[in-house]
Amino acid sequence: MSTIKNSVRLIGNIGGEPEIKNFDKNKKLAKLSLATNETYKNEKGEKVTETQWHNLVAWGGTAAIIEKYVKKGQEVAIEGKLTTRTYNDKEGNKRYVTEVLVNEVLLMSKN
Repeated sequence: MSTIKNSVRLIGNIGGEPEIKNFDKNKKLAKLSLATNETYKNEKGEKVTETQWHNLVAWGGTAAIIEKYVKKGQEVAIEGKLTTRTYNDKEGNKRYVTEVLVNEVLLMSKN
């Protein structure tokens, strides 16, 4: 059970071209967004689709795969864990960012 304490699995579409950063010793970072959609019928019987946006980050080999194969609009499945970081903005206010640290990516469609 310890492996599911902080586990995230999502299937959705990439919201924009992944942002890739290269660091010393060939280390890579990929940042991208993922949209997941949930569809239901409201009380009037109308179809409603709600979209949730998720911030994703990946390092190393996973980032290299994303750089090479993942494009805007593509459907992917990801597995990872939730992480939260903080920073101070220009006005000195503390801000929180929640991201999914991706450790596996599966291409669901070709773009």
